[in-house]
Amino acid sequence: MQYGLDLSAIGPCGEPRTMAALAALAEDSGWDGIFLEDYVFFHDPTVPAYDPWVTLAAVAMSTSRMTLGTCITPVSRRRVWKLAAETMTVDRLSEGRLVLGVGLGDDASKDFRGVGEVVAPSDRAAALDEGLQVLAGLWSGQPVTYHGRFVTVDDLTLPATPVQRPRIPIWVGGCAAFPGPRRRALRWDGSCLYGTPPPDWIDLTGRDVRALKDEASRQGNDHFVVRVGGRPRRDDLDAEIDYVTSLAAAGTDWRTEYVPPTTSVEDARALISGGPLRARA
Repeated sequence: MQYGLDLSAIGPCGEPRTMAALAALAEDSGWDGIFLEDYVFFHDPTVPAYDPWVTLAAVAMSTSRMTLGTCITPVSRRRVWKLAAETMTVDRLSEGRLVLGVGLGDDASKDFRGVGEVVAPSDRAAALDEGLQVLAGLWSGQPVTYHGRFVTVDDLTLPATPVQRPRIPIWVGGCAAFPGPRRRALRWDGSCLYGTPPPDWIDLTGRDVRALKDEASRQGNDHFVVRVGGRPRRDDLDAEIDYVTSLAAAGTDWRTEYVPPTTSVEDARALISGGPLRARA
């Protein structure tokens, strides 16, 4: 099992140079990956937010080993051809270390309601599915024509392709209790699903992980990745290590720890430098 950090290009740690330095510290401290939330306008307007893709470029250049990506990017509010170019470029900067985590996003965010984006879950889901088809096509380097409800491209080619072939891995997020996100994840490369969203957080269990793995295997995908995370480390470290150990025993591929965007730089450095909580041998 690999161990990662869920960070945000938001708040005191989100400033790009600071994030790049924290990423370098994380790599030196034994972490395997960094995954950024994808916001433009944070729900608290007094907290500074920075572009996640520019920040990921800085992270790519300050590390050499770690996996990096987003968790998650709401594809419905992105121009898909621009996202294709951004992801391709960061994949090249990182020499093939990028993962794209995707989902519907938070419809209460100003990223949706403040700029006139679609907010109905069914519309965001349809736009996400259309966008993923176009993304995969553009990453291939071949001409793409697609006419959907939300995404339209006519004979577009992205001649510069990602390092990773056949494409950048796509992990799908959302609530595991809902059938839509689960089915969508199983159509792609991996899952970054959660049990229930905050504030009443429920973790995925080892049984949940095994069920996802078994279902993916039945569909012919024996390389399906399951990432579990999205909340801060508990104060009860023994209980936390027990939980991490149960995930490892179930075949979980990634365990990630969430660092809230209000965390001070000093506290973030202290947590990161201590390394991940690892499963018991």
